[in-house]
Amino acid sequence: MSEQDKAHNAAMKKVQIRHREKMKKKTKPDRGLLLVNTGDGKGKSTAALGTIVRALGWGHRVGIVQFIKGTWKTGEKQFFARFPDLVDLEVMGQGFTWDTQDRAKDIVAAEKAWRRSVEMMSSGDYDLVVLDELNIVLRYDYLREDEVVEGLLARSEKTSVIVTGRDAPGKLLAAADQVTEMMNIRHPFQAGFKAARGIDF
Repeated sequence: MSEQDKAHNAAMKKVQIRHREKMKKKTKPDRGLLLVNTGDGKGKSTAALGTIVRALGWGHRVGIVQFIKGTWKTGEKQFFARFPDLVDLEVMGQGFTWDTQDRAKDIVAAEKAWRRSVEMMSSGDYDLVVLDELNIVLRYDYLREDEVVEGLLARSEKTSVIVTGRDAPGKLLAAADQVTEMMNIRHPFQAGFKAARGIDF
């Protein structure tokens, strides 16, 4: 073993000891967690979808409410149709706000989607509920922030929730157990490319 390899081995042993000591002080959560994926970068919904795949790997039951995407044909919609016993996907939005151009109609759709979200979160039937693009409807004041935070905190103890969308409001951020902010460094759209099937939808 070279001197470099010996030094690396010794350093990694120290890291391992520190990590094990740190883990001794940690406990498993006794309730579901509230996670928020926000920021201007791509990947908020994608990260949530990755967590869904992880949950399905453990046989967990998952509920998904999509607040914005509407009737848009997506890869996730086609994929989750293969798991009818484990995934309930509710596509309840009217599409992108710049396409609908009807605030009253968008509010009605958001309220309906929120009622379904509350049903899922409070039922105790789901290990994970994903509220996709909920932050967008909060940004446009289609739902009241206080009401949403109250509903999130009243969820079943067994249920973890992931909220996605840019511009997550302050009270939601304060209530969350985990907040991840996606930062945009470069995006194909800026180079003139449209959204790609299998990558963006």
